[in-house]
Formats: sequence, structure tokens, C-alpha cells
Amino acid sequence: MRQVVLTEPKRLEFRNVPDLTAADLKDNEILLSVKRIGICGSEIHSYHGLHPATFYPVVQGHEYSAEVVAVGSAVTAVAPGDYATARPQLVCGKCGPCSRGQYNVCENLRVQAFQADGAAQDYFIVPEDRVVKLPEGMSLDYGAMIEPASVGAHAASRAGNLAGKNVVVSGAGAIGNLVAQAVISRGAKKVLITDVSDFRLDIARQCGIEHTLNVARTPLKEAVKDVFGDEGFQVAFEVAGVEASVRSLMECVEKGGTVVIVAVFSKDPALSMFYLGEHELNIVGTMMYRHEDYIATVEAVANGTVNLEPLISKRFSFEEYDEAYKYIDENRMTCMKVLIDLEK
Repeated sequence: MRQVVLTEPKRLEFRNVPDLTAADLKDNEILLSVKRIGICGSEIHSYHGLHPATFYPVVQGHEYSAEVVAVGSAVTAVAPGDYATARPQLVCGKCGPCSRGQYNVCENLRVQAFQADGAAQDYFIVPEDRVVKLPEGMSLDYGAMIEPASVGAHAASRAGNLAGKNVVVSGAGAIGNLVAQAVISRGAKKVLITDVSDFRLDIARQCGIEHTLNVARTPLKEAVKDVFGDEGFQVAFEVAGVEASVRSLMECVEKGGTVVIVAVFSKDPALSMFYLGEHELNIVGTMMYRHEDYIATVEAVANGTVNLEPLISKRFSFEEYDEAYKYIDENRMTCMKVLIDLEK
């Protein structure tokens, strides 16, 4: 079978390795035939040698959809012929976070495509506890985007009950877009998404995010009154990874409000301890997702609450994996989600 390995920064190696078969399965395992793979921003960091927790060499791919080929004797969640995706988290199940159900921050967490081999190959094996069945008729493209959409779902859950609250999402890239859509699906009253790119804001509107703001032209503080009136906003999500963004959110959010930090910052920002303390703000972190986030995301995509189609920028064949990485590099401002189609 075909396999793509990142052997070192900026070097992808195509290999032919023995096929995985039903004979390789344990009782609780599932053999998948991978159909689509999504490329995420973290993998681009790995490609450039800028991801501090990537172990080389490593097989790429952690966002994917696949057909179930065979299942172990104890598997009941899926059957051959079903379509599925799966979480890429490898956890110990024994540490403090795992014991309290917070396995997404396992003390010994390994993520496939970074600290463990991923799914960029024709066949892949996963245990039943990480697999999620895709509804009949769901696009395989969408199936490969359940992983990033689940990041948005988990981030939204970190803010607690959003019903009736006004929300600002800073950063309208793929993850920011998906955070905003998840927030809307959880009952937020009004959601404003901000960016410095009109292109990304247009994609946001195509996805059903009504209120958008280009902060390069109008500061957030000026726009809040126009969008939210005297109510202001109670929750914010920082997805831009920019110091000025998080400082602005802390300044403008309602006193006692919550700011969820979603982005990975290349440099630690200097935060205002005045606003944090005097305004009694809640600063919350978020890390990946849990199984319930995957399930909720599949349901939201299936019922149309989350719209993924406008986010798809381009598709490449498996043999064009390297070209896909270069395309993302060359189109940073207009590229949202690139997919690898193993059926091309």
C-alpha cells in the first residue's frame, strides 16, 4: 500500500509498504480503507520544522474519512461497508486527567501524524473506542473535516452555556470559522467574527455567520456597539494567535466574561493583568476534543447546522501530497481547507 512519511522538515517520502489486512486485527480493532485526508495548519508547521512536538520520521494524516473493510470479533460500532472517521489521540488511560475523563489532555498524550504515525496510507487500523460512524450519504470530504470541526465544538463547550449570550470570535480561518459555527449551533444570541482578510470574512458569511468585521479597518471597540448595542458581548474566542487580538478581547468583553484561547501562539502574548483582575475575567484554555465532540459534530454536519462546503479550497491526489503542502504555503491568505483524495 502507498504511504507518505515526513522524514524531516520539507521532505515527504512516498513508500510502498505491505498491505494491512483483516488478519492484522485484534478483537477490538477496525480495518479502514482511507478515502480522504485533510491537511491542517499544525502539519504545515511540522513540514517547516516549526512544530516542537513532531517526531521525525512520521506518517502524515490525522483528519480523514474511510470505508470500513473489516472488524474484529468484539466490534459493534461499525460494520464492513460503513464509512467512518476516528480521533487521532493516543492516551494512557491511567493519569489524573484520563481518570477524570479529560483524556484530551492526557499526561502522556500522543497525536497521530505528530508523535505517532498517522493515516496517510491506503489502509489504517484503529480501535473501536476512537471510531465514529458517518451517516449514510455524508460526503467523504465532510467526513475528513469532522476532526477540525470537532476542535470548534470542544472550544465552544469550554465557554459553558452559550444560550442567549453574545459572542465574538477573533480569527476567521478554518478553525475560527468552525468555532463560530459551533457557537451558533449551541444557541448563542449574536456572533461576530473578525479578521483582517475580506476573503475569509466572505467565506464566513457563506457559512451562515451573519456578522463580520475587518479589524484592519474598524477596531473591535467601535464595532461592538453597532452589532450588540448596549448588551455588549459576554464570551470571546481568540483564534487569531495575535497579541493585539487577545488584548482587545479582554478589554472589550463584558466584565465577568469569558475569553477562550483557541489559537497556538508563536510567541507568548503580554496580557493585561488589570483587565484580568479588575474585570474578573475568566481566561480558559481548550485542547483538541473528546469523543462526544466528534459525535455532536457529525450530527451538526449531517443536519446542516454546520456548513463545511465553503471551506474546501482545493483537492489533490495522493501522489500530489507534496504539491498540496506547497499550494497551502503559496496561498496562505486564501486557503482554508485542502483535501487529499485517495480515489483520484
